[in-house]
Amino acid sequence: MLLDAVGIVSAAIWAYLLLGRGGFWRMERSRGQAEVPTPQSVVAVVPARNEATVVGDAIRSLVGQKYAGEFRIVLVDDDSADGTAAVARKAAAGGELTIIPAAPLPTGWTGKLWAVAEGVRCAETWQPDYYLLTDADIVHPRDDLASLVARAEADGYDLVSYMATLECRSPAEHALIPAFVFFFFMLYPPAWVRNLQRSTAGAAGGCILIRRTMLEELGGIAAIAGNLIDDCALARAVKQRGGRVWLGLNPATRSIRGYSSFAEIGRMISRTAFTQLHYSFVQLVGTVVGLVITYLAPPLLAIGGSGLAAGLGAAAWITMSIMYLPILSYYGMPLFWMFSLPLVATFYLGATIHSAVSHWRGRGGLWKGRVGPSVAR
Repeated sequence: MLLDAVGIVSAAIWAYLLLGRGGFWRMERSRGQAEVPTPQSVVAVVPARNEATVVGDAIRSLVGQKYAGEFRIVLVDDDSADGTAAVARKAAAGGELTIIPAAPLPTGWTGKLWAVAEGVRCAETWQPDYYLLTDADIVHPRDDLASLVARAEADGYDLVSYMATLECRSPAEHALIPAFVFFFFMLYPPAWVRNLQRSTAGAAGGCILIRRTMLEELGGIAAIAGNLIDDCALARAVKQRGGRVWLGLNPATRSIRGYSSFAEIGRMISRTAFTQLHYSFVQLVGTVVGLVITYLAPPLLAIGGSGLAAGLGAAAWITMSIMYLPILSYYGMPLFWMFSLPLVATFYLGATIHSAVSHWRGRGGLWKGRVGPSVAR
């Protein structure tokens, strides 16, 4: 009876995710927008801390934007020790690039958000219509800025965000990166993010276009100063103020930050996993139980169960596998990987537990030598 009950719950969860979660799993790609008649002014703000290996390509892609409006770039060098600023300056090759150093990190801020705030403070002097908040590892196609602004202007969005296509070359990336995007959109279905009637709000921090007037109305970057999951915090703040948010996929907007090992990806996941659970032990336990029932129970029941439990387990496993296919196709992965989601979810479960343990040890949110402000001691 217990196994039958687990099978029923698991099958019901996947029926809901398939039919009632905004169709997140379809991974619909963004369609290009026609350029607006009157291009708006934009300043890109790029926070960078020890990014010499990637920042050159990122800056070249920004300098090379095909955009008719006024466009400037501000790079904030956050105490880099690897020559990040020099690489960026060389890559700009005389383009509209301003490089400023970040002031010492104040208490209560994450390093990235403080650097972004410093960049915005510099950019305010130009009073742009929009800020493009983008990371030092993001390479933009030539029409990216025009597409972002056109979408915002045409449909009245206050924040437009593209989920960059992540590197997927190493064995670890092959195994784990498609699932990272799958899980992200499960939490933040783009259709729900765009819907004003729903409270769900999400964004991808590598590529965010936000109206200057909206950011000022929020109180600037200071409004989210201590958030480790800063992109979604910003989207949530915009939506709570009655603003409109758009989130989607753009295959041509790429992150060139690679993860060569499972340990590297594990640390990336662990950095914010417990933050997503609001540092709650009760939510951690609920998440562990939920992941086991949702991802591990179906194959275990299908293989080792019998009768109703085995049938429901097989149905749930087949359903999750079919839903996983679109993101595998997006990343060019072999279709037989569709059955790997339970194993991948086990890895993510381990990273989530590691995230909680790191928090309790005072090492949560560790990134480039800094501990997150909400867990620092």
